[in-house]
Amino acid sequence: MDKPTLDIQLKTLPNAPGVYQYYDAEGTILYVGKAKNLKKRVSSYFTKIHDSGKTRVLVKKIASIKHIVVDTETDALLLENNLIKKYQPRYNVMLKDDKSYPWICIKNERFPRVFSTRRVIKDGSEYFGPYTSMKTVSTLLGLIKGLYSLRTCNYHLSESKIEAGKYKVCLEYHLGNCRGACEGLETEQEYNENVKAIKEILKGNFKDSLSQFKLQMKQLAADMQFEEAQKIKEKIEVLENYQARSTIVNPKISNVDVFSITSDESYGYINFLQLSYGSIIRSHTLEVKKKLDESDRELLELAVTEIRQRFNSKSKEIYVPFKIDLGNDVKVTIPKLGDKKHILDLSLRNAKYYRMERFKQIKITDPDRHVNRIMAQMKADLRLSEEPRHIECFDNSNIQGTNPVAACVVFKDGRPSKKDYRHFNIKTVVGPDDFASMEEVVYRRYKRLLEEEQPLPQLIIIDGGKGQLSSALKSLDALNLRGKIAIVGIAKRLEELFYPNDPIPLYLDKKSETLKVIQQLRNEAHRFGIEHHRNKRSKSALNTELETIPGVGEKTIVVLLKHFKSVKRIVNAKLDELEAVVGVSRAEKIYNHYHKK
Repeated sequence: MDKPTLDIQLKTLPNAPGVYQYYDAEGTILYVGKAKNLKKRVSSYFTKIHDSGKTRVLVKKIASIKHIVVDTETDALLLENNLIKKYQPRYNVMLKDDKSYPWICIKNERFPRVFSTRRVIKDGSEYFGPYTSMKTVSTLLGLIKGLYSLRTCNYHLSESKIEAGKYKVCLEYHLGNCRGACEGLETEQEYNENVKAIKEILKGNFKDSLSQFKLQMKQLAADMQFEEAQKIKEKIEVLENYQARSTIVNPKISNVDVFSITSDESYGYINFLQLSYGSIIRSHTLEVKKKLDESDRELLELAVTEIRQRFNSKSKEIYVPFKIDLGNDVKVTIPKLGDKKHILDLSLRNAKYYRMERFKQIKITDPDRHVNRIMAQMKADLRLSEEPRHIECFDNSNIQGTNPVAACVVFKDGRPSKKDYRHFNIKTVVGPDDFASMEEVVYRRYKRLLEEEQPLPQLIIIDGGKGQLSSALKSLDALNLRGKIAIVGIAKRLEELFYPNDPIPLYLDKKSETLKVIQQLRNEAHRFGIEHHRNKRSKSALNTELETIPGVGEKTIVVLLKHFKSVKRIVNAKLDELEAVVGVSRAEKIYNHYHKK
């Protein structure tokens, strides 16, 4: 039987929840997705006009479709997540399955040991975790060891072996870290009471342990056992200090998972906080790479499923910043104010901090990825048709109308390319006219690039508002470059970005990386222009002073500058040095002018 065509496969899809898989002509899996209604969702890929270029490429490559029908949307979420991790399709977000997280194990045995492990063995033992760092595990185990005396040996403490006196207490007993269960010095009931309290602490419930210790302390004090009472008091302080560091919100908020997301053009960062009895008992941030311009909602749905599965979360309620579909098994809450909103904001802050830390790391370890991300972000923020790999920024500089100059600075791949910087002395404009000066330098710059067949930038930034932008556009029109190069003006006062033929400016987030790059360009152009302007004014002023000396004309000044290279050297020259260049008479006049004091 022949393989059914794509049209037939689309027509025969069921109106039921499930997971779909796209394959190319070679049978390679391209994409895995979930749907409430398979027929509607899959058909939309072939009927909609997609904004994303990657999605359009994906649709062209699809040669066949497979699907799996499931009972509920929750099942679809779980299945989608598992298939993505298993096959790592090219067009799905990247989910890395890391199984090496540490756990705290309470061993299934008489007098259970409590220890850290990275292997989960199904032998009836209880596992708490996984934890996102070994430091957290060490802190918790240190806390438990300080509060309760537990054995660390791996003896098989069966009742018959203890009664037969097979074991002897070790150094840990003499140090007070163990109560000698191996010699029957501690009952199984007493030991298990401690283990029960430890389980509550690992769940984030400190209340029971604190109450128990306080009762013990009062009883010991009443029995005049003050030394023992002091030891219990120290344990209470340790537990209260740990609780104070852990408690963030209302203790009534218990058994809740909190998720938040921040994203850029290429990656999403999803933070997860797990709360128990008002304490954060786990925090983790998952980084996912976008493949098809996925929305924050799509990323969050997938990440919530992955994280809850990875950390074995059984919480019946989650807090998220916006509505997502997770089926009917989990209550989804969108906090608006109070303690719930506070903890959601804290989660978002963690996601943003993680994102910034990753940027710093990537800038050092993977500069190409850093540049690619910045370029993609600028393209999106500035609504450009291509990434601005080559940017040029213009700035005029004149003080009280004197020595008008302009500067052009060049950034390539988001970094200054100083060898391509250019100064301009204004030639055709009389007086301080910023608009005409901008028109002149933009025309001169791109006329020369065209004549020399040099590459043109993808973006021009004009330091100034609508007036300067209009002047620059006249030059682009004259050179027939309008529409071939993107151009924007930036006004200093409110950092407004102006576009040609658009009266409404664009305002970028003050913390956005795109605005930071533009500000860096503008500031660099300003610095470069001021530097040139200052040098020109300084040279002009010094030359003017030489001309004021009686008997010293233009030819003498040219001879002096050729020999001494600068006015400063002429000023500091000795009389005999000046005489050797311009003769005795002129040398005396110049020397006396600068040394008459």
